[in-house]
Amino acid sequence: MKAAAIYARISKDRYGTEQGVSRQIQECKAYAERHRHTVAEVYIDNDISAYRGKPRPEYRRMCDDIKEGIRDGVITYHLDRLHRNPSELEQFIALIESSKADIRTVSGGDYDLSTSDGRAMARVVGAFASKGSEDMSRRIKSEQRQRAHAGKRSWGGTRAYGYSADHRKLVPKEAAIIREAAKRILAGETLRSVCVDLNTRGAPTATGKTWTQTVLKRILTSGAISGQVVYGGEIVADGNWPPIITPSETTRLRTKLLDPARRTNRAPRRYPLTGLVRCGLCGAKMVARPRADGARRYFCAKGPGFAGCGRMAILSEPLEALIAEAVLHRLDTPDLKRALVQQATQDDEAEALQRQIDDARADLETLATTHGEGHITLAEWLAARKPIEARIDQASRHMNRLTNSTALEGFVGNSEALRGQWSSLAPSRQRAIVAALVDHLTINSAVKGRNTFDPERIGVLWRA
Repeated sequence: MKAAAIYARISKDRYGTEQGVSRQIQECKAYAERHRHTVAEVYIDNDISAYRGKPRPEYRRMCDDIKEGIRDGVITYHLDRLHRNPSELEQFIALIESSKADIRTVSGGDYDLSTSDGRAMARVVGAFASKGSEDMSRRIKSEQRQRAHAGKRSWGGTRAYGYSADHRKLVPKEAAIIREAAKRILAGETLRSVCVDLNTRGAPTATGKTWTQTVLKRILTSGAISGQVVYGGEIVADGNWPPIITPSETTRLRTKLLDPARRTNRAPRRYPLTGLVRCGLCGAKMVARPRADGARRYFCAKGPGFAGCGRMAILSEPLEALIAEAVLHRLDTPDLKRALVQQATQDDEAEALQRQIDDARADLETLATTHGEGHITLAEWLAARKPIEARIDQASRHMNRLTNSTALEGFVGNSEALRGQWSSLAPSRQRAIVAALVDHLTINSAVKGRNTFDPERIGVLWRA
């Protein structure tokens, strides 16, 4: 071969040292020197499985180079470094047949894929490699399941944020950030606003990278941060490591962040009263829509996709300032304190509600299986499904009320603490605090001839 490609791959490189692929490359280069092959380029896919069909960028680039005639053969340590997937092997065989390239392996011999014997041997080796991967996958899953139900953490992977490498000790600074993030999300802030703040402060993730919503969501819903083991998406046991937050906080975070109906593509909130403002003429929810001069306002929109009348509008800033002041006053009223005393046991309630939701979802799965196996008719399935979905809906609504009350933590009877930081709170956090106290606002018609903001136009329906 005058322009050979060396291909090296390893499925797991837990610590990113690349020692496995480095050894393969050394062996392949020595083989090339012994057989007087000229190596044109080395292609490496490190820490990527060939069995699960994950994209292998360097493998794909090598195949493209072979197709274009830039490479006239491949040297690899063993054929299973190239393929552990029969369907991918067939595509490679077709490529080699058309290009007439050679395949040489350090420990498995040469394969002439232009002959039926060579193809048959490659397929046999590929089949055994695939079976080996399947057997290994089954053993690993079985071990992981046993470890999970025994309260032990799965091994491998990146160091868990908030914990030492052996997962036995807390990293104080990181644990503090997890507690802060959990509290802020439960208080109504968005994942995005918390990530932006952490990145602005220069707080790195466990890998030293910047925070993303996906990373933060995965940490906060993991269960591991409250000393619990998650397997198959469900909490199955208590772990044998120290918790950072309480199990009830994890329950509320998972309910809030794993809700299938949760929208994740919203633009950053600029209007803290969105969804709470209603038109006094038609009752429709007013939307955030600036005037032509850019001034923020809430408007009763009319037209396709809107249910409003188009005849009501109010400027945002004076309305938001008025409601903020009303909320601050409300926080110090005895009536509110009495109403919120009942929520002192919300942690236990949250856990009980989560169990109700999990049990109901399991009932839905059993019901669907029963229908799928033909034991009940479609009509019977539909009739039985409704009360189960009603149980989920009722428990979820109650859970949401508990979560919303977290927004007021530390502020009831202490409005001055909130007043001092109100302007610096993210709009999403401001909205959560308002929504915990206010069911909705009604904007009534302005008095003709009056051009200044009129507080008398606003009606407030309090929750408590």
